[in-house]
Amino acid sequence: MSTVTEREVSERTLRVYRFADLRRYSRGERLLIYAADLFFYWLIRAIGATVRYRVEGWENWEAASRDGGAPIYAFWHNRIFLATHFWQQRGIVVMTSQSRDGEYIARFIQRFGYGAARGSSTRGGVGALVEMVRLTRQGIPTAFTIDGPRGPRYVAKMGAVMLAKKTGQPILPFTIEAAHHIELSSWDRFQIPLPWTRATVRIAPPIYVPADADDALLEAKRAELQRALDRLTRDNARSLKCEPKGGGR
Repeated sequence: MSTVTEREVSERTLRVYRFADLRRYSRGERLLIYAADLFFYWLIRAIGATVRYRVEGWENWEAASRDGGAPIYAFWHNRIFLATHFWQQRGIVVMTSQSRDGEYIARFIQRFGYGAARGSSTRGGVGALVEMVRLTRQGIPTAFTIDGPRGPRYVAKMGAVMLAKKTGQPILPFTIEAAHHIELSSWDRFQIPLPWTRATVRIAPPIYVPADADDALLEAKRAELQRALDRLTRDNARSLKCEPKGGGR
C-alpha cells in the first residue's frame, strides 16, 4: 500500500489556491470566464477600497478562532462582493460550483487569496465537501454561500452543518450590508455596493455540531443557522436605515 507523503499532502492543499485548467470549456466560454474573472476582480478591488466598514460581533470571530480553530464561514450568496473584499488574504477555502459561473467566481476569489474546492467532475458537491473536510482537519478555514449556488434565496442549506459535524469546527454565520448598493436581476439579487458607501459586517456567535448528531439534530442546527442569518440580515438593515432585501422572516 502506498503512503501519502507530506509533499503530496502539501501539493493537494496548494491546488485549491491555483487556477483550474479550462480546456474542458470551448474557446468562447474560456473568453467569457477570463473576462468575468478580471472584471469582478478589479471592480471588487476598486470599490472595496472605498467602503467604510463597521464590525459588530468581532468577539464571536475571536471565539471561533481561539486555540487553532478553523471557522466555517456561512453567508448569503448575494453578499459575495463585499465578503470577498473584507475577508481577503486569510486562505479561506470556498465551495464553488463546477458551472461556468462557478469557475469565474473561483478565479476572482483566488486572486484575493481564497481557495476553491470544486470536487471531482463525477462527484460534484459531494467531492467538494470531502475536500473541505480534509482541509478543515488541517486547520484551514472554509466558507459556504449557504443558499447557493442556485437558491432558493435566503434558505440555508446543510453543507456547513455537515462539515461542522465531521470536523468539530464551529460554523460562523455573518452578513455584510452596504447602505447603498445596486441589485442585479439574478436569482439571488446579487448586491454590488456603490463607491464610498458605509457597510456593516455583523457576526453571530459560533454554532457547534456534535460528531454524533442524528438527522433530527442536524436539521435543528440548520434551523439555528437559518435563524442566525435571518437575525443578522434584519439587524443590519435596521442599523443602516435601509429596507431589508430578504432573509428577515
